[in-house]
Order: sequence, then C-alpha cells, then structure tokens
Amino acid sequence: MINNNLILYVYEKNILNSKLSTQLLYGDKFKIIKNYKNFYKIKTSYDKYTGYIRKKKFIFKFTPTHKICSLKANLYSKPNKKFLLRKKISFCSHIQVSKTKSEYCYFEKFWIKKKDIVTINKKIKIFKNIKMFKNVKYKWGGNSFEGIDCSALVQIFYKFNNVFCPRDTVDQVKFFKKFSKIQLFKKNNIIFWKGHVAICLSNNYLIHAYGPKKKVVIMKTKETIREINKKSNLKIKSIKNANSRL
Repeated sequence: MINNNLILYVYEKNILNSKLSTQLLYGDKFKIIKNYKNFYKIKTSYDKYTGYIRKKKFIFKFTPTHKICSLKANLYSKPNKKFLLRKKISFCSHIQVSKTKSEYCYFEKFWIKKKDIVTINKKIKIFKNIKMFKNVKYKWGGNSFEGIDCSALVQIFYKFNNVFCPRDTVDQVKFFKKFSKIQLFKKNNIIFWKGHVAICLSNNYLIHAYGPKKKVVIMKTKETIREINKKSNLKIKSIKNANSRL
C-alpha cells in the first residue's frame, strides 16, 4: 500500500497516546501485517521498520515520477500563487506528477512548484543539503520538517538517493564501515555514540538533531564531544565513512 497522507505517524503500540516510532512520508510504501480495531500493524518497504498506524484509506497503485528536494514545499489548490494552501509536503516525499502548467506540477489533488521537485532517480552528493534542517525541531521518531531525530537525519539523505540505510543508530553503526583512526573528523564522516549520531560538516564542525538543544544544531566538534561526555557520560563509539554504502 502507499501512504497518501502528507505525513503519517507510525506508533510503537496500537493504543492511543503511544510513543512515536517513525513517520511515513507521502509516497512511502508499506505492507499491512495485522489488522486491529483502530490500527494496522505495518512494515515499511524501504527499511522494514514495523509499527502501528491509525486506520485510514490508502492508495494501491502509484508510480512515483518525482521527489521533493526542498525542506518543506508549499502546495496550491490551483497553479497560481494566490491559491496557496496551509499544507506543506516534506523533503524526500515521492509524488506522481500527472500534468504541468507554467512553473507548476500537479499530483493527486495538489499543485507544487517545479523548483521544489526533482526526478525520482536524481541523486545528490550525500549530505549536500543537510544544513537546510538547521533549527528543525528535535522529535523522537520524526523524519520530516515537523521534527526529526538524530538517526533519521542520517537516513533521510540515503533514502533521497534511493539507497538503503537503517532507521536506528544501533543498526547504522553496524551498517557503515569503520575508520581505523577514532579521531578522524572530516566532512561527511559520521560520528556514533551509544544511542546518538552526528555528521561532520568539516574538521571542526558537525550537525546533529540534539535532544538537549531540542533542535537540529551546528556545533563545534570537540565541544560537542566534551558536552556529551559530561552530560551523558558517553564517549565516541566509532567514526564511519558516509560513502562506504553508496
């Protein structure tokens, strides 16, 4: 089945007020593995993640042609800026464009500007646009402009390039290949602690969805290492090569 909600919450349990497990973006595929009164238990097609979603109507046939390349793209009811809707669609969502008009494209029931989408097979250098997530709210289980957690900030850029990456840090640390030098900080290297992950922007700075700051932040690498060690008593577990799985 295909998620045709702009953002769909996936929960840890099939009860109200359950903790968020992850989010499905528009166009994400999933399989229903068990039917409950008000929930479906599902498994996502991309990363085989399981959880529970509230029952809704979904679509069965879908051939994505494009994907969202902006952090959050505006949607319109008609191909004119005067018809701007309050709804937005998140980075890495997949859409099936059926027609175009001027600077707009149409999918399902929305119009979107051409500048906010690229063709489905388009790839970008890994983490090239990661700074656009700066100041996005930290949200456990989030992977959208509404909020994102540390491991999703890594995964979303591999997903954008149609490359598999695990959802959680415990699996990501096993997935990526290890460097021989523990203190090798350079652009696009991935730093892992127990239960946390950050991406190097350079030799001196990193970016991460950081719970204590309640948002995605850019910080000095060495200061971050000291802060995490002091606040959480955690040392670096490993540093991995972001390109090792491309």
